[in-house]
Amino acid sequence: MIRIAGINLPDEKKIKVALTYVYGIGPTTSEKILEKVGIDKETRTKDVNSEDAAKLRDEIEKKYKVEGELKHEVKMNVKRLKEIGCHRGVRHQKGLPVRGQRTKTNSRTVRGNTRKTMGSGRKSVEKT
Repeated sequence: MIRIAGINLPDEKKIKVALTYVYGIGPTTSEKILEKVGIDKETRTKDVNSEDAAKLRDEIEKKYKVEGELKHEVKMNVKRLKEIGCHRGVRHQKGLPVRGQRTKTNSRTVRGNTRKTMGSGRKSVEKT
């Protein structure tokens, strides 16, 4: 079992997919890292030897912001937006979508309007 940045990578998955379990590493970054270290992306995590695992760990921890450090940076960025009172900060404070998505029909869960069954939450229309 390989441990990188405090995360245990699953043994049965391919190393390309297993690296995406680390916060801050997606599929593209995972491929770049494996190419740089020289590990085949199709190998299973359990088949990676300890030398390659050490190279992988060093590469990720020295050159990439992952896990706690990245989460802290994102949190501080959101906090800064809230403090300066910009539009994005206000949307974060209200718990609404920040990046321009529509809110009339979508984002019910963000707005707090979750409908459990069809028709509930709608206003009833009187028949004449």
